[in-house]
Order: sequence, then structure tokens, then C-alpha cells
Amino acid sequence: MALTSEATTLWFGDLMSGSGTTSLDSSDAAEFAVDWKARSEGEVGHTNPEELLGAAHSACYSMALANALGQAGHAPESLQVTAAVTFQLPDGITGSHLLVSAKVPGLSAEEFQKFAEDAKENCPVSKALTGIPITLEASLA
Repeated sequence: MALTSEATTLWFGDLMSGSGTTSLDSSDAAEFAVDWKARSEGEVGHTNPEELLGAAHSACYSMALANALGQAGHAPESLQVTAAVTFQLPDGITGSHLLVSAKVPGLSAEEFQKFAEDAKENCPVSKALTGIPITLEASLA
């Protein structure tokens, strides 16, 4: 079964002085203000495509890692995953860095690294991001 999720952006004006909103349509969970300043400099109260991509990457990676660990009999107590997506002019999105801290009883650090790397390679969002480097820093808490 395929699931298609939707988000919509409504933009007004040109790039530099314009602004808009991005809505999570499928879940109706949120609407976010977006503008160029937030994307190029960072702006409190406004998001940008890279932050939204980071949210997607961290959520997807968490699910992939939890699934792999659980299927191997090592269900995690907790996973904290941050995806730091970098935007740099003039190149655009230049990478996603996954920072992972996990509580997984009965698993060695070496074993955990294997699961962490596998999830990095195989989570669907990582696969969609093959055009940029994805780095990983994973540890047991």
C-alpha cells in the first residue's frame, strides 16, 4: 500500500522581500512561516526547507534504527536523533549530519555502530538524499 503525504507552501512576493507559509496538509499538524532570511541567515519563528528536511531525516532515521534494533531483539529504551542539514550559498544543500544518542540495553558500542550505519544507509529519506553527503555520529548513552 502506498501512502502519499502532502505539504503546501503559499508564497507572496519576490525571493528577497517575500514570505509565505508551509502547511503540513496530510496531518493538519502545523503551519510554518517561511522566508529567505530564515533560509539564508536563520530567523526565530520562521522555518526553512533545510529544517523541515532535517525533521524528516531525523524521524525516518529514528524509525529505521528502532526497527532494525527491535527485529534483532534489542528494542531501544530511547533514541535521540538530530539531523543537521546545511545550506550554503551558492551550492545549496551540502549535507546532512545525523547525531544519535541511544539507550539500548545489552548491546555493545561496536554492535550499535553497525546498526546505526545500516540505518543511515537504508532509511528511505537517506536513500532520497543520495545527492548529498550524509555523516553519522552515533553513541550509546
